[in-house]
Amino acid sequence: MAETILPTLTVGRYLIDRIAELGVKHVFGIPGDYVLGLYKMLEESPMTLVGTTREDNAGFAADAYARINGLGCVCLTYCVGGLSAANSIAGAFAEKSPVIVLSGSPGVGERAHNPLLHHKVKTFETQFDVFQHLTVASAVLDRPDTAFAEIDRVLDAALRYKRPVYLELPRDQLHSAPDAPHHRRTSVQASDQDALREALDEAEALLTSAKRPVILADVEIHRFHLQDELIELAESAGMPIATTILGKSVVAEAHPLFAGVYEGGMGRPEVTTLVESSDCLLMLGCFLTDINLGVFTAKLDPSRCIDATSEDLRIRRHHYRDVRLDDFIRGLIDRRLTVNRTPIPKRTSPFAEVEIGPGDSPATSSKVFARLNRLLNEAKGATVIADVGDSLFGATDLEMERRTEFLSPAYYTSMGFGVPAALGANMANPASRVLVIVGDGAFQMTGMELSTIARHGFNPIIVILNNHGYTTERFMLEGSFNDVFNWEYHRITDMLGTGLGVEVRTVAELDEGLARAWANTDSFSLLNIHLDPYDHSPALERLAARMGELVRKRG
Repeated sequence: MAETILPTLTVGRYLIDRIAELGVKHVFGIPGDYVLGLYKMLEESPMTLVGTTREDNAGFAADAYARINGLGCVCLTYCVGGLSAANSIAGAFAEKSPVIVLSGSPGVGERAHNPLLHHKVKTFETQFDVFQHLTVASAVLDRPDTAFAEIDRVLDAALRYKRPVYLELPRDQLHSAPDAPHHRRTSVQASDQDALREALDEAEALLTSAKRPVILADVEIHRFHLQDELIELAESAGMPIATTILGKSVVAEAHPLFAGVYEGGMGRPEVTTLVESSDCLLMLGCFLTDINLGVFTAKLDPSRCIDATSEDLRIRRHHYRDVRLDDFIRGLIDRRLTVNRTPIPKRTSPFAEVEIGPGDSPATSSKVFARLNRLLNEAKGATVIADVGDSLFGATDLEMERRTEFLSPAYYTSMGFGVPAALGANMANPASRVLVIVGDGAFQMTGMELSTIARHGFNPIIVILNNHGYTTERFMLEGSFNDVFNWEYHRITDMLGTGLGVEVRTVAELDEGLARAWANTDSFSLLNIHLDPYDHSPALERLAARMGELVRKRG
């Protein structure tokens, strides 16, 4: 436990200083009268305000920023702003992305006699009540004497749990100050040493006696920055590493121990066999979601699993409480494990057998992803952002050369993540070229965040899979409700007055368009790729085949 005595500051200044100390350099949002004072203070701080076109887009951008930077921040006005961002913050909570939500609200003095102030919904606490369900910690900073301690508590929770937090500042409390200097207290919850030792003993016994030990790594390795520890453990023991969809690029996929992405029935057969045939599967930071498990086509036997997350540690059917994920991984490294070497299957590429055809042949989903894979291999250094649907399923087969360069809402699966996430990713790492893969339906939801991207001069490549609707849902249940109105997406550049727009119908146009887009470093590029409404990626084809097998067996 450490304690620092700080000079008296205002609530607003202390809040901003603490957030900046934690490494946040950009704050996303839209101003409003309840938060204008805070906006002015942010503008005068070392941090940069990034205005977006919509509040939910600000949330998506802050989410992507947090995944790369380690912490993100969004600042919104009361209710009409905050509640608009509720969906994107819910996604950040579901996928463990630490976003700080700052909101202004009516002043404490204004709330006397319960007046009908603008933006109010039911009670003055309505927005706070909502965000209590969407964040891991929350507070209303309406008392100067407790505000600083509440700020510390809430920000500590964001770092500890890697989930969003919520801080609401009534506008008449911005310049208030406590009567006494603040004593900042910081603490780190340590592992229970007895539980840690027993867990390591049991894990070591299982791993060293196993014939086919395998590591399955997931999203918490990203969030807690444990990539180096993961590689050290795998290399010291010689264990192959598979990742889930949500954990894709947690390790550079060119690493010799990387086996592939495990997706249950949606994945490549050799990866599925490797993981499901392991007699000791070391699962590190895994989310066992339906998407991660290939829509529940996965076959994982708990009796053969060591399942370690930041919230729980389960070895077979034994639970160990108060054991930190980082301590457990480092403890395994220190044990210098000697295990049987599981053969790593030769990785196959689903694009190797794609017949591209002559230049005038129509573009298809398989050809698009094959060409994108070639572009990534040749160009290197790109961050891929996949929106929901076949954009995500197809992108899981792309080969990522470096770690932490694949972003997608692969669990919460909220459409519209892609384009605003490109803004956040560019702000967090301007040196990396961003490639966004998005369906036409998702683009119509949030695609006009291109306006903000253009305003800041970023150069992402936006690939729109234009199949006139929601193709993934067509395979679930056909109906006209899956259709969307066709836009001339490539002409959005005319409206914005900047950018490169390319219309693609054939293989030759696809090759030319991708080459022009990669060469265009001065502005964003947008490829409007026309696809048949029923065309789909190799990954979706594998999933459909596996689901068909299950149906036939059950029938």
